[in-house]
This record gives sequence, structure tokens and C-alpha cells, in this order.
Amino acid sequence: MRKGELTRAAILDVALDLASRDGLEGMTIGLLADKMNMSKSGVFAHFGSREDLQLEVLKLYHHRFEQEVFYPALKEARGIARLKAMYTRWIKRVSVEIASGCIYISGAVEYDDRPGPIREELVSMVRSWQGAMLRCVEQCIEVGDLKAGTDAQQMVYEMYGLILALHHDARFLRMPGSVDRARAGFERLIQNYQNPQKV
Repeated sequence: MRKGELTRAAILDVALDLASRDGLEGMTIGLLADKMNMSKSGVFAHFGSREDLQLEVLKLYHHRFEQEVFYPALKEARGIARLKAMYTRWIKRVSVEIASGCIYISGAVEYDDRPGPIREELVSMVRSWQGAMLRCVEQCIEVGDLKAGTDAQQMVYEMYGLILALHHDARFLRMPGSVDRARAGFERLIQNYQNPQKV
């Protein structure tokens, strides 16, 4: 990588840390410039605007999420093993983010009623992840790991709900045992939907 590309990558790394902690709106060019020991104009030279920077931060977050959660799970065989891998890796990532914050969740709060490119990008990313989970659940039904009448969308909704509850209870309420409860909730989900012939 050239010097300019390295600097841009370093800015994005710091910006992602700030956005995780303070939200996308809390990530200011001034604060970022201070952290990087650069001038505001120096930071701006790598991004056309604050909004462009925020969008790039979102893309970096999504890329890392896919690398840590989605792609490794695809190494598992289609069916319940892959679904469990996706959820286990998701739980692991959220467990780390309890200290810093999840941009998907904080972004949803920040931009739920604010139209514009950032909201559209966030919605697209979350829908992409939910779509990946939906395909995985559907594959579980196809291979017979889950009961034929399983409502795939309902199952994804419940999985997502467990993650939201985990983030809320662990990060906001600081309740011990939240990760274990999220794992137990998922196991109950699997038991509820699992094909009895495959147990």
C-alpha cells in the first residue's frame, strides 16, 4: 500500500473505534484529527465529507463482521452445523462489542427516523445479514435438520431478538450472565424447531 492508502486505512481504523464508542454522529472530524495528530483538512483530504467518512466506516465494520462471523461459518456443512456456527460467532463478536458497542445496533437507534445515505447503507447491511441467516435456516429445513413446517422468518426474528436482548442487558443494564442466557435461548430455539428424527 502507498503512504496515502496507509494513512487512509489508519484514519478508518481510528474512526471505527470512535464510532463504536460514541456512535456515528459522535465521530467528529476534530476528534479524529486529534487522535491522528493531523489537521482537520488533512483528514478531509482523504474523504470528500463527514458523511463519506461515516459511510466508509460502515463499510469497514460490515467487512469485518463478514470476515469474523459469516464467511468462517460457511466452512460448515449446510444445515444445523452452519446455523450454529453463525450464531456462535455472532455471540462471540457481540460479547467483545459489549465494551465498545455494535454499530448495527447503535446506528439503528441513531438513524431509525433520519432518512439519507447512512440510514440506507445501515438498512442494506442489516438486511443482508438477516437474509444470510434466512437462507441458512431455509437450508436447515431443506436438509431435514429443522421441521418441515418451520417458519424461517420467525426463527430469524427470534435469533435477532436474542442478540438485541444480549446487547441491551449486557451493555446497558450490565447484567452478569447475559451471554449465557443468549446461548441458552438459542439452544431452546433449536430444540423447538429441530426435526425430532434428527435429534
